[in-house]
Amino acid sequence: MKVEQRAEQKIGEAPIPEIIPVIPSTDIIYPSMVVPMAVTEEKTIKLIDEAATGDKIVGLFAQQPGVEQAPPENLYKVGTAASILKMFKMPDGSVRAFIQGICRIGIISFSQTEPYLKARVGRIVERVEKTPELEALRQNILTSFQKIVGSAPNLPNELAIAAMNMPEPGTLADFVAAHINLSLQEQQEILETEDVKKRMEKLMTFVSREMEILELRGKIQSQAQSVMEKAQREFYLREQLKAIQKELGESDERTVEINELKKKIDEANVPSEARKEAERELDRLSKMPPQAAEYTTARTYLDWVISLPWAKSTKDNLDVERARQILDEDHYDLEKVKERILDYLAVRKLKQDMKGPILCFVGPPGTGKTSMGRSIARALGRQFVRISLGGIRDEAEIRGHRRTYVGALPGRIIQGMRRAGSNNPVFMLDEIDKIGADFRGDPSAALLEVLDPEQNYAFSDHYLEVPFDLSKVMFITTANLTDPIPPALQDRMEVLELPGYTEIEKLQIARRFLIPKQLKEHGLTSEMLDIPDDTILTIIRNYTREAGLRNLEREISTICRKIARQVAQGVQQKFNVTADGLKEFLGPQKFRYELAEEAEEIGVATGLAWTQAGGDILFVEATLMPGKGNLTLTGQLGEVMQESARAALTYARSKAGTLGIDEKFYAKNDVHIHVPAGAIPKDGPSAGVTMAIALISALTKKSVPKEIGMTGEITLRGKILPVGGIKEKVLAAHRAGIKKIVLPADNEKDLEEVPQHVRNELNVVFVKNIDDVLKEVLGLVPFATIKT
Repeated sequence: MKVEQRAEQKIGEAPIPEIIPVIPSTDIIYPSMVVPMAVTEEKTIKLIDEAATGDKIVGLFAQQPGVEQAPPENLYKVGTAASILKMFKMPDGSVRAFIQGICRIGIISFSQTEPYLKARVGRIVERVEKTPELEALRQNILTSFQKIVGSAPNLPNELAIAAMNMPEPGTLADFVAAHINLSLQEQQEILETEDVKKRMEKLMTFVSREMEILELRGKIQSQAQSVMEKAQREFYLREQLKAIQKELGESDERTVEINELKKKIDEANVPSEARKEAERELDRLSKMPPQAAEYTTARTYLDWVISLPWAKSTKDNLDVERARQILDEDHYDLEKVKERILDYLAVRKLKQDMKGPILCFVGPPGTGKTSMGRSIARALGRQFVRISLGGIRDEAEIRGHRRTYVGALPGRIIQGMRRAGSNNPVFMLDEIDKIGADFRGDPSAALLEVLDPEQNYAFSDHYLEVPFDLSKVMFITTANLTDPIPPALQDRMEVLELPGYTEIEKLQIARRFLIPKQLKEHGLTSEMLDIPDDTILTIIRNYTREAGLRNLEREISTICRKIARQVAQGVQQKFNVTADGLKEFLGPQKFRYELAEEAEEIGVATGLAWTQAGGDILFVEATLMPGKGNLTLTGQLGEVMQESARAALTYARSKAGTLGIDEKFYAKNDVHIHVPAGAIPKDGPSAGVTMAIALISALTKKSVPKEIGMTGEITLRGKILPVGGIKEKVLAAHRAGIKKIVLPADNEKDLEEVPQHVRNELNVVFVKNIDDVLKEVLGLVPFATIKT
């Protein structure tokens, strides 16, 4: 930048003094521009007063943005010399003035700061070289500026005309820069550029950017205007349509929908609290446009409220005899369950407003728990709903999700009630012992309200947020075990045990239910296939080992499939499946039945065990070997079972003298007790007697008869304590061919649950101490008990 240090220069007819007053400005004023200026600061008012009475020349310099220092430190060094054309003093003491830019000037030094700034300045000379390129730039800028004026609503058309009348490129550049949207730094950059060609090149960049912004702005405004016009048009047409429909006595689809929903709410007999919530939601829906995000949510909620059976019930069949007939048609035995249902029917007949019972069927797999629920519903004349709780870990599965969540739905209880279509169905909660829990909550805790007759009349679902009456529902839960069920939940249910079936019961069920069912499913008839009773018993004994009936049904199904294939191949005859011919259909036998026929061995005793599948038998093996009295236990025994083995060894050592055993046997022998099927974990105290007998058998070299099975807990004094699962254990012994069973005397009452025909085929001996067991099993009488 070249600043000429001359005392006086002439621009046209206006001289530029060497020292002029300086006005700090927030805007850029270019040469040849006339702009108004409002002044309120006293220093600046005094400056203008004195300048107006003198040569009327002032210097305008912009303040640098972001610089915290006060003038003159924050002023740009290049500004504009201007002439005060007119000045007006206002009543409030401020000054209004019109100022015209003269030329570019640069500050050489400041000569005065008080009462206002004065500086020594020099004129900046523009460099102009008339070339075709410069003329092209001028025309481009002029054309672009005209387009900007035409697009920008805040720029009058007179500006385009004024620009056309500016032949000088430098003057045009200053004029255009003053009227387009530039930052203060960009305006100062234009002001400081002496070379007119470079100034116009920079300006062309800014003009192009401004044009792009205006074009984009116009495009956005056009789109918005189009959308707005479309919305206005649609609104106008809808209003016209409403008016036409009103004249014709018709209603629009949305009004019809709202009226239908209101009618359905009235017809659903919704309780007052739920009705209030539904009407509130309906009112919101009527004021909401169908395109709104919450419209579908509100509509779905109303559909759920309307479709629930708030006051819809099915009429109960209170004929006790007919209900008994239906239960007997569907299931064999299960007398406890049938009696409980018939008792409920009888009371229901006498008391109409009785609350529904909450039952829990507990038993091994395949004993008919789930099918019994369907049979009960049929006997009562009610709807049947079943949901499986196995593997559920989220509380929301029971109570539902709140409507604030996307895709929220009621819980499985409310969904089940909607499927039932009545408020008094038979509702089965299957596999309640297999509920899990994690960070999402504990579903079993949510079931506490569902299965409590004192609370479920006002069950609260998170989705509905209004109480729903479950007191008329008959809830039936099923489980294989009661141990995993939380005590608080178990306390709310009436537990009915469904034990395993005996061979005779299985034979009757197969004859009455399983075989006819499988014949029908395989397209066969009783004239095509006959399975005698001895064949069914052989299947039960040699091909299944279970408390329920599922494997038995599978084996019968296998026979039917093979017969169906032969019939399909054209074989025309009645097939009679004999016990000897089962190998052809089912392969070699899978289990051994008559254990009593096997050879007796020393140190091996047969025990009775309870399992999830009902009951089973197990063998306990004991052997001696040279050593130093160590006890080895194998077979994946639990801690309680290991303690029983140690108690049995301690008793044998303490009674060695009375049993004719070398009292020092433990000093020179190690004892190893093993329970076969080592892959299966085993635990419990009921094998104490079996371990003691196996150990004493090994020590006395007397074998234990294979047809004898035993169970019971042993103490160090030799007492036999009662154990659980007697019915399952006795049935397992009967299935396995055991002829004689040794039970604790305190378990005699439990034998009443065992079917009479099973008791008739077994010799059951009750014992109070181990001496009685030794006498019954090994024929040993301790010396101390011999009477003289």
